[in-house]
Amino acid sequence: MSKSKPPFTLAGLDHVVFIVDDMAKAVSWYEDVLGAVIGYTYPQLGMEQMWVGTELIVLWDITNPGAKDAIPPVKGGRNVDHVCIALSPFDKQAMRDHLAAHGVEIEREAFHGGARGMGNSFYVRDPFGNKLELKGPAVYPDGTVSGVEVWQGE
Repeated sequence: MSKSKPPFTLAGLDHVVFIVDDMAKAVSWYEDVLGAVIGYTYPQLGMEQMWVGTELIVLWDITNPGAKDAIPPVKGGRNVDHVCIALSPFDKQAMRDHLAAHGVEIEREAFHGGARGMGNSFYVRDPFGNKLELKGPAVYPDGTVSGVEVWQGE
């Protein structure tokens, strides 16, 4: 028996849902630190959708009565390792300065592959412990991204 192929083609990341317990703090962090923009709001569910480029991060506040289905069966249980957010080219020191200005600790800096090629990444956590990989675009062998000189990692 041959395996059937899906009746669709993968198009990319659409959204990721993060469980939070303080919506104001979560929205502020995603707006101020990442520049995300509020999209759709579902107050009856305790949910805010934040645009990150053409994709969404959905924040679901488990302190809202409408979020009862979002409460993990094990308190503090983990259901995601990290989410990678594609970024434009960036200057490594400007990125460090920006994150430091918001009190965001950099857990790791790396240069490795992803959906868009080899690029520079910073790993950080939001205030709720969700790990984010902030990843720049592909870096070419000459050290440029579309003619912009970029950091090659450390």
